[in-house]
Amino acid sequence: MRTTNEMTQPTVLVTAGSKHGSTAEIAARIGQTLDGHHCRAVVIAPREVENIETFDAVVLGSAVYAGRWTQDAMAIARMIAATGTPLPVWIFSSGPVGDPPKPEEDPVDTAEVVELTKARQHRVFPGKIDKTSLNFGEKAIVLALKVPDGDFRDWSAVEGWAAAIAEELVAQAVSPAN
Repeated sequence: MRTTNEMTQPTVLVTAGSKHGSTAEIAARIGQTLDGHHCRAVVIAPREVENIETFDAVVLGSAVYAGRWTQDAMAIARMIAATGTPLPVWIFSSGPVGDPPKPEEDPVDTAEVVELTKARQHRVFPGKIDKTSLNFGEKAIVLALKVPDGDFRDWSAVEGWAAAIAEELVAQAVSPAN
């Protein structure tokens, strides 16, 4: 991690476990917003992340299936924990659908991810269901739970959260106290 004096523009890893692409689209929007707010976002899939030591911060997200994060997103959480270096981390989950979004509860493994990453914040964003892209088992679950089809993502909430992250990172980068 670079020192505060070397930081002119914080470099942020944005990565998210995504099965059908909806959560990856949220990660991309977060990256675009960070880029527009004096940060340098590097948006890549979890399986492409080789190390996190070159980044000043991480935004880690995951689609939620059956109440759990994806395995590749959990692998990044473990990678963050293994570095032992305090790194600013924000996490997000994507999955609730409908109006109002259901389920209301946090994913089962949120507490574990927060503990592993020492995340500063966890946000849950509504997701998207396109029943035509689901496999047979997923369609059966969606049908049994009466999950509505549609895109329930709130782009202004995603952009607002990313802008707040950027504001915090930029303030830390210029603060001589850090």
